[in-house]
Amino acid sequence: MPLLHISMRAGKPQAYRQAILDGLYLAMREALNVPEDDAFMAITEHEPANFRCGNAYGVARSEDALLIQITVFASRTTEQKKALYRRIADLLGESPGIRPEDVFVNVLDAPKENWSVGNGIAQFA
Repeated sequence: MPLLHISMRAGKPQAYRQAILDGLYLAMREALNVPEDDAFMAITEHEPANFRCGNAYGVARSEDALLIQITVFASRTTEQKKALYRRIADLLGESPGIRPEDVFVNVLDAPKENWSVGNGIAQFA
């Protein structure tokens, strides 16, 4: 049950944004074994004055940098998370052509009782 928030600079075409969503969905299916059709993602586009990514930690980022925050059940292993990071970078490199340096991923672990996916109930508690 991942929930993804993707932040990026405004101005990319729809096909570019769709490729990001498709790549992230595939990476989650492969690395985290999420169920089919488990796709809860939102892209937020920012004007250049409202979006900044520094070059800290020895990574030279460009204007195409993405900030990807993924909230998941607190049951994922370190190995699954590492596989997810790698797969995201690989898939987004293939399409829409984003450099690995521009793929910033943050995974947040949340207890299952913190989720309601509809109908006002805690389906996983």
